[in-house]
Amino acid sequence: MPKFALPRARSDRPTSRDHGVPTARTLRAARRVAVLAGSLFVAASGALVAAPQAAAAPCPDVEVVFARGTAETAPPVGLTGLSFAQALRSQLPGKTVSVYGVDYPASNNFNNRVAFVRNVVDGITAAQDHIKATAARCPNTGIVLGGYSQGAAVAAYAANSGIAVPARYAEYASQAPKPMPESVEPRVKAVVLFAPPSDRWIRDIGAPEMNVGPRYRPKTVTYCIPGDVVCDGAPVGQPNALHVLYGVNRMNVQAAQYAAARV
Repeated sequence: MPKFALPRARSDRPTSRDHGVPTARTLRAARRVAVLAGSLFVAASGALVAAPQAAAAPCPDVEVVFARGTAETAPPVGLTGLSFAQALRSQLPGKTVSVYGVDYPASNNFNNRVAFVRNVVDGITAAQDHIKATAARCPNTGIVLGGYSQGAAVAAYAANSGIAVPARYAEYASQAPKPMPESVEPRVKAVVLFAPPSDRWIRDIGAPEMNVGPRYRPKTVTYCIPGDVVCDGAPVGQPNALHVLYGVNRMNVQAAQYAAARV
């Protein structure tokens, strides 16, 4: 299978004037904003996410399938997912937008590589199964696949064209999720990735390349704040303060505009 690198969407990256290297005071303020925004999003999450569960029919105009980041405290979609879904609804007045949080542990068990991979595979499988079920049940519903951090990797792998399992894990190759059926691809209108682990990060932890398939690549957009060590090419390490700002730095709005133009 051919391999395709994730698009970086340079035009969507923040400018240095708006998002330069922050001062300590800026980072402290950003954390306070993120916590406040998180509280508001958690309060709203019941209405935002529970609606599609309470009304399985009729089919929504748009279904957001979103995978939260590592150990996020606001399941099922996390703070970035909630802010993105809310922004998308604002971009689509008069349309119904349902939200499905990918059902997976989002584990931080990085020291046990096999257990962690199983956690990610659970997320990929859950995302793919929900997309396939939605496409079959609701043929007129536009699907937006997305994720943040670890969840962005889940979303990218879910749109794979074949996962190349490293030789050291060859015994698990048969368990690697397969590409979704070609008939499903037209139903997925956009793939939105917030802070996906960089190619270096993926190599450093020995994971397979995030191989977004050729049918999904033209409708995939990636957002990475310069200096965010998870997605900006730094060695594996603890995330920094920039990594938590995607729900409050207007990248959620940019992503919503991108998706809204395609559903």
